[in-house]
Amino acid sequence: MPRTREHTLTLSATGTTPDAVTLTDAERDGLSALAAEVLESTPALIDDPAWLDTVRDASAMLPRTVLTALRRFRHDAGPDAVLLLRNVPVVANDPLPETPAVAGSVERVPAVASALVTAAMLQLGEVIAYRSEKTGALVQNVVPVPGSENSQSNAGSVLLELHVENAFHDNKPDYVGLLCVREDPTGDAKLCTSSIRRALPLLSGHTVSVLAAPRFLTEPPPSFGDLNSVTPAHPILVGDPEDPNILVDFAATHPLDDEAADAMGELREALMRTMSALALRVGDLAVVDNRLAVHGRTSFTPRYDGQDRWLHRVYAHLDHRRSRVDRKGGGAVLN
Repeated sequence: MPRTREHTLTLSATGTTPDAVTLTDAERDGLSALAAEVLESTPALIDDPAWLDTVRDASAMLPRTVLTALRRFRHDAGPDAVLLLRNVPVVANDPLPETPAVAGSVERVPAVASALVTAAMLQLGEVIAYRSEKTGALVQNVVPVPGSENSQSNAGSVLLELHVENAFHDNKPDYVGLLCVREDPTGDAKLCTSSIRRALPLLSGHTVSVLAAPRFLTEPPPSFGDLNSVTPAHPILVGDPEDPNILVDFAATHPLDDEAADAMGELREALMRTMSALALRVGDLAVVDNRLAVHGRTSFTPRYDGQDRWLHRVYAHLDHRRSRVDRKGGGAVLN
């Protein structure tokens, strides 16, 4: 099948900075107190089914500013389809441990950061995970892993291409939450996001019609291990032609003909022109609407000294019934 041309991300993007809400010190203190209450009353392990029950109840007590921002974002993600919450606490009084540097790194024991990112995501939908990805852990670590530098996955450190998270999956997440626990000391690693709402006006009518036809295939990402299936042929633009969803992974989606390849190239250029690049700081929680926006990351050089960039990643989807057939026992993990 034809493959897309190789490109590199550029930081000469003209995209605006995503909508940001910076919590006051009082709101930050309130979040710290909420996390402390959760940690005192929850089960010993995050993936215990009772964990989500406890955090779901606690999420209703998030500061009003946070609840309002999340509810508005759920109603309409806006032109950039990204929400940034700043000044979220990530630790209590204990020092932050070293950044993990092993493949498949996840969070198993509840802590301040994992409790708060989960609580926030539960105000957008139901938190989910995938059994084939990091053993189905609900809170996953995005960290560079020695030997995986060239991987197109969360463990790599080369340029991570713009993509919809788990674009190949029938029940991909509706939202992706990324909480910065430790920022990149080099400052080179930047979260890149781009919305189809910004890019669509830059596309020709013919390109839009090609992208709306089932002329593309998408492979699973490396983080899903040995799962080697691909999706049936699918369109990249889905739904209302005036405000479509986007379904593409520029490292894993392949056009089925030359015209489709040209349309995909034009789309990528439009997304690049409207892209935002943000160096996440400690306490930044970026929430990406995975239906409207693609995201990626610039390249950086890990030091593997325990101080590398460290994010917590949590998925959520809106319609829990939609995926019930894939969730054994009605739990949070999809097969």
